[in-house]
Amino acid sequence: MGRLFVMIVLMSLLAACGRKGGLVPPDSLVPAAVADLRAEQKGEQFYVTWSAPSRDAGGKPLKDLAGFRLFRREVLPPDEDCESCPTAYGLLQQVDLEFPKGVQLYNNLYIFTDTGLKDGTTYQYKLVAYNKEGAESAPSRARSKKVASPAAPRLTATSTPTGVTLEWQPASGAGTDRAGFNVYRRRGSDIATLALLTPQPVKGNRYEDLHADFGVTYTYMVREVASSDGQLVEGAISNEVTGAQALPE
Repeated sequence: MGRLFVMIVLMSLLAACGRKGGLVPPDSLVPAAVADLRAEQKGEQFYVTWSAPSRDAGGKPLKDLAGFRLFRREVLPPDEDCESCPTAYGLLQQVDLEFPKGVQLYNNLYIFTDTGLKDGTTYQYKLVAYNKEGAESAPSRARSKKVASPAAPRLTATSTPTGVTLEWQPASGAGTDRAGFNVYRRRGSDIATLALLTPQPVKGNRYEDLHADFGVTYTYMVREVASSDGQLVEGAISNEVTGAQALPE
């Protein structure tokens, strides 16, 4: 009778545990890996960008994200390269979300500016997110080769009744294959409104902004885009010019 009672109690406990569901694997409680880590060259700098994961590795909403650690290494020739070696990566920036330093946040995108890079060198970046317990996500990686970038064009703007016409004079001696020009615009001095107007680089030396709101003064900039080793590289930024839609004559 005693054994039967013990067995019934054990079965009841097991059934109760089953109703609550299985144990959650610890790995699923860490942040999910960052999905959009990128490293893009603009001028002589790399802009390393990413957005914060919104879920943990198990797919549930992430509520305890605490920060990021960004690492960098130089990629060596194949017979010398060793990514898994303990000294391959160096910590480049730690981002504490409570007191963020060293990065900018723009439209939910974290931006780290990496400088002092060497032409001809490929750099690989590794990023991990961590929670308030210090548990890290799986690493995300991105790499890019530093090349000689085009110099800044010289830009002018003319206001017209239909918009703003931009013209520029490219710099010479870029040393790379020219792919066109990217045109940027913002409202006055409001950096939060900065936007790329040209999804594809513009061929030629002229662009007309036909989507200017009447009564608004815009600030424009241009970067030359070069093609090098299969990647597109933006050159130095032009001078800033302003323009607004003019009244009809």
